[in-house]
Amino acid sequence: MSDMEQPSLIQLLQQRLRFSKRIQQADAAVLIAITQEVQPKVLLTRRSMQLSQHAGEVSFPGGKRDPSDTSNIVVALREAHEETALNPFDVKLLGDLPIQRARSGLSVKPIVGLIPAQVELIAQPTEIDRIFFVPLQQLIEAPPLPYEVRLARQSIYFPSMQVESEIVWGLTARMLISLFQYGLGYQKHWPFLVNPPHFGLSKF
Repeated sequence: MSDMEQPSLIQLLQQRLRFSKRIQQADAAVLIAITQEVQPKVLLTRRSMQLSQHAGEVSFPGGKRDPSDTSNIVVALREAHEETALNPFDVKLLGDLPIQRARSGLSVKPIVGLIPAQVELIAQPTEIDRIFFVPLQQLIEAPPLPYEVRLARQSIYFPSMQVESEIVWGLTARMLISLFQYGLGYQKHWPFLVNPPHFGLSKF
């Protein structure tokens, strides 16, 4: 097959992603919003430094379920609207990804959708302090680099993607790896927890 006949990233996502037939209501949900254009970009946010949990971390728009929320999709779209002013009607839903477990123990469901390339967004300052877009291809190609997390008596190193001036790691990175696998059929090398100096070699 020639390069001209290769499906685009958007076409692959549209072909491969579906919503799970077995519905499992998660504690929280996020929206993985991807711009619908030739070189698609992924919407990311940086959490406000004023937050009590995960302050300053890169994440997808999303949050915890409210009692009135009727589905994981509703949670993801509502939270994305609250955090970025993204109009739910601007989102073309493609499917979901397997539930991930956050460090807090919460189950989090990623919902994937396409959004217009020129969408106008506004950060909700009490929740996030930056909205930015990273080319999907750049995230696919980004090598896993060690990111140090300092604990009481030791440092643990997690794999991360460094894009622009931001570091993508933890739950957000794992969701991207899942997106590559299920949405694009691409297995990205992603080591487990590791100790320096042999990043990528010493796993446990």
